[in-house]
Amino acid sequence: MRSSSRVPAANSGPCAVLPSSTSRSKSEDSIEDAVRHSRPVTPHSQRCLFAVVALLAAFAGTKCASPPPPVALPPAPVVPPPEPEPPPEPECPEEMAMVDGPRGAFCVDRYEASIEIESAPGQREPWPGNRPVDGQEASIVAVSRKGASPQGYISGKQAAVACERAGKRLCAPDEWSLACRGPKGTRYPYGDQRAADVCNDRFKRFTNHPVPRLFKATMPRGTRASKMWTPTFMNDPRLHELPDTVAPTGAFPECTNELGVYDMVGNLHEWVADPKGTFMGGFFMDTFQNGEGCEYRTTAHGFDYHDYSTGFRCCGDPAPER
Repeated sequence: MRSSSRVPAANSGPCAVLPSSTSRSKSEDSIEDAVRHSRPVTPHSQRCLFAVVALLAAFAGTKCASPPPPVALPPAPVVPPPEPEPPPEPECPEEMAMVDGPRGAFCVDRYEASIEIESAPGQREPWPGNRPVDGQEASIVAVSRKGASPQGYISGKQAAVACERAGKRLCAPDEWSLACRGPKGTRYPYGDQRAADVCNDRFKRFTNHPVPRLFKATMPRGTRASKMWTPTFMNDPRLHELPDTVAPTGAFPECTNELGVYDMVGNLHEWVADPKGTFMGGFFMDTFQNGEGCEYRTTAHGFDYHDYSTGFRCCGDPAPER
């Protein structure tokens, strides 16, 4: 008795070896059987039959084809790493202009400085430009803004503190001169020859000087004139309240150069970073006695001196864009 379990053929599977042409297959037996019991075979059908048999014989014994050898891929191209981005160009804050100097570029305030008082962290209040800042040094901050009352009545030492608390510094004398002369190196910001009424300056006319006017209007008759030119009287806030004196920053739009800095000649004297005491540019009454225009320089007072005519502006170093 035969076992019911079937043993799989050795050549089973999708790539099994077909029977060779020497062994009889069931298909061939069936074909011959059909031939013997069929009707007479015509030549055409006989040719078709032989063709089928030939095809079966051709496929007999065919083995599963071996997989093609792996195709060698070209090596991936070597992509160099991207070039690092260049560092940002240094620049000046919006309220400052950049000036190219022999020691490198620097920044200068576009307008003469006014003062704000830091009443609390992050809170500032404007300070009147005709009030001394004595006793307020710990809270003064320099501000450069168009249309403001520039700060007079300030010493060089106080001006340096105000610039420092604004993240800036007083201009060095050569920096101040470069900014005043502009790219063309002219005597005045706008050219080599003085033009009347371009800046807030009287030039060689001393008429309507505020000190004699205020003295005559306020002091008793018979007061000695020598008291007129004392530090006390020359720091009187009313001197800026008279007409034809100090002007708001930028009020003379042609008193500038290609850099876009204003009022460097006239309006107020401007302290520079000289511990011995130097202010430059002249003021609204005088831009010629101690040099013309950008060449004007006063060295007669100490760094802690101030009166109605002394002001300042700040400089700084360019920094990368934030």
